[in-house]
Amino acid sequence: MMNSIIQFASKLVRGQTGETADIYKFHGGVHPDGHKQESTTRPITKLSIPEKLVLPLRQHVGHIPKVKVQVGDRVLKGQMLAEAEGTVSAAIHAPTSGTITAISEQVIPHPSGLPDMCVTLTPDGKDEWIPLQTTDWRNTDKNTLIASLRSSGIVGMGGATFPTQIKVRADGKSHIHTLVINAAECEPYITCDDMLIRERADEIVKGMEIVKFLLGAEHCIVGIEDNKPEATIAMTAACKALTNTTVKVVPTLYPSGDARRLIHLVLGIEIPHDRRSTDVGVQVFNIATVLAIYRYFTFGEPATSRIVTMTGSVNSPQNFEVLFGTPLQTLIDAAGGAKSGTTHFIMGGPMMGFDLPTINVPVTKAANCIIAATPDLFAPPPPAMPCIRCARCADACPVNLQPQELYWFSKSDNFEKAYDYKLFDCIECGCCSYVCPSNIPLVQYYRYAKSEIIAADKAKEAADLARERNEFRLARIEREKLERAQKHAERAASGKAEATKAGEAKTAPAKTETDKPAAAATTDDAKKAAIAAAIERAKALKAAAAQADDTPEKTETETTSTAHTSSETAPAEADQDAQAKAEQAKKDKQALIAAAIERAKAQKLAAAQAGISPKNVEDASPAVQAEINEIDAIREKALQTGKAKASDSED
Repeated sequence: MMNSIIQFASKLVRGQTGETADIYKFHGGVHPDGHKQESTTRPITKLSIPEKLVLPLRQHVGHIPKVKVQVGDRVLKGQMLAEAEGTVSAAIHAPTSGTITAISEQVIPHPSGLPDMCVTLTPDGKDEWIPLQTTDWRNTDKNTLIASLRSSGIVGMGGATFPTQIKVRADGKSHIHTLVINAAECEPYITCDDMLIRERADEIVKGMEIVKFLLGAEHCIVGIEDNKPEATIAMTAACKALTNTTVKVVPTLYPSGDARRLIHLVLGIEIPHDRRSTDVGVQVFNIATVLAIYRYFTFGEPATSRIVTMTGSVNSPQNFEVLFGTPLQTLIDAAGGAKSGTTHFIMGGPMMGFDLPTINVPVTKAANCIIAATPDLFAPPPPAMPCIRCARCADACPVNLQPQELYWFSKSDNFEKAYDYKLFDCIECGCCSYVCPSNIPLVQYYRYAKSEIIAADKAKEAADLARERNEFRLARIEREKLERAQKHAERAASGKAEATKAGEAKTAPAKTETDKPAAAATTDDAKKAAIAAAIERAKALKAAAAQADDTPEKTETETTSTAHTSSETAPAEADQDAQAKAEQAKKDKQALIAAAIERAKAQKLAAAQAGISPKNVEDASPAVQAEINEIDAIREKALQTGKAKASDSED
């Protein structure tokens, strides 16, 4: 083995390896000290079952799963404790058999240091599996296999923890032609993938075959850094069993393990900042992820453990196969315990990892490395000095950004300009902070600006949603008011038409307005005839009086008086007849009005009993209120006209 490594290294130096051909360099990057040899001198060791397992529900990107067990339940190894909830989610399984003793909030390994909901399992030591079911993936529908992965609990083991079933499903937008396997492991101290390739390369290649089948990819490329000669030799030999698969050795340069940087290295494809790799037909999987997929379909084993690098200030740095939920202290003890002077522990690498809030946290699916830190290994950062505009951060940025400008915008809370300068293209690799001579914590400023922009976007989204709901509500209320007003107007118009029709039918025998002049003319003729008759009688009386013996003066006076009395009596009798007729017409009209009112009341009562009476329209819009007022004015005018006519008749 040692001779093979020496031969490979010599060929690599002379540039004679076929794997190094067609490598495309990316801009920037740094060369931190690797510190990888400390944890690669021993093989992977399987950690014993601890006394307690604490399983956080939040171990992946997306929605937390829904708990399916209760306190006191006995579970078997591989049994689902929480099922995936929503599209982007992953299940949680029992790492061993035992009893559920608690479902409560506990501190989890997260930069916030806040507690979260966890399931506590007390092992019974039997390590008893549930009945496992293998899958003949070659003869099974792809959609069925992808749906099955939703119950596997497998996520991206490289640290991103994105649910695997989302990465292999066909979205119909693009065709995946190339599968890229990420074996670069570029960050210092982390060696779990290196040791996994050395010891289980054959199983990894079988997992790559399954993923190729699920994606429908024609080609597969394994990208591995040139500081892992043993892993490169093992992977090259294993990949001979898989057609259209090549191993490409890339330069040791951080962050070559970033998915976009690795795609550029092995394929020369530049992924646009607003696109995904799948949009150009490429998908990236981590070494440990494809191994977990192989174990699931071949043996039916869900995700219950992973390889973790325990290194730094410990007595025996090593890689361990650790059950999820294992207390961190158990892992530290397995590595010989922490050395004196250890101040804190880092989860992940020193470039992109974070300080654990306490030692009392469990191992999760994202825990690829735990580093025991001391001031000698990681000196406290010196005080930040003013930016000197040296542009070294821009030279080191692998995403071709302008970190110094982003720093100024973030520091001054000018988030709009920071966004315009592609703040969200930053992968937070830490290269800019690593090379900054002023020791400015640039990444922390970028994270702050991102969090503020995301919070503002969420607040705006919530406000827009609330406004949209309110506008929809107001539109619905306005529509209902208009509908009610329209129905009210239609009923009013219908009632008015019926009342008019009934009134015409009842007043047909009576005199109409057009008949009044004729009636008045008839009355005048009667008066004239009565006066003429009275005059004739007066003349007759005068003639008779002239023949009498009485005094002519006296007779004339009496005759004149009688004539005047007769002439006054005749018009009075004619007036009484006209007044009687007018009173009869008035009574007829009042009877018609009373009948119309009674019909309207009956119609209103019937509508109310049928449930179609008009609703309260006090809050109607100005347009609707104007229409209602116009209808009421017409009614009032009709009523006043009727009263006026009745009053005239009385006079």
